[in-house]
Amino acid sequence: MKKYIIYFLTIILLIFVGINILILDYTKYIYNLEDISKTEVGLVLGASVLSNKRLSNAFKERLDTTLELYFNQKINKVLVSGDNRTKYYDEVNTAKKYLLENGVLEEDILLDHAGIKTFDSILRAKKVFNIDEAIIISQKFHLARALYIASELDLNAQGYSAGLGQSKREFFARLKAFLDVQKNIFRLE
Repeated sequence: MKKYIIYFLTIILLIFVGINILILDYTKYIYNLEDISKTEVGLVLGASVLSNKRLSNAFKERLDTTLELYFNQKINKVLVSGDNRTKYYDEVNTAKKYLLENGVLEEDILLDHAGIKTFDSILRAKKVFNIDEAIIISQKFHLARALYIASELDLNAQGYSAGLGQSKREFFARLKAFLDVQKNIFRLE
């Protein structure tokens, strides 16, 4: 019996590793400023906002990177997607304020208040905001997962890294993204 448990756990581990390798292959769609193609919309994936409506370092990096794309005319519009489930926590309006303070025109900012997770942000960009092509902006560790989801949802996307960042949970987050995509495929059919 112990032998079968070891076989089962080995198979599960191989599946986890295989899914991670599949998703990490999407790093080939992360470009530098010179090589990225001009696109109408930059999709900024939300990150935490601290008390007093201050941006976390990760979110500030994403928004500063967005400013770089915007002022280098690689994007014309910014879609900020993030969590706004309560009146006490608001990623998108905090981000909007930062973008406005740094010279982005208000008419160039779109807000998605229901981007609770990466999958939701990308699905809503496609289905709610009717975006077919975008530059996704996040840290490199997160971009492979976001680009995988975009590909599976037929959103033509390029990635632009807001630094390397790190996440201890990314190994499992990639598995969750894979399962979210599979659920969505079966729900649509």
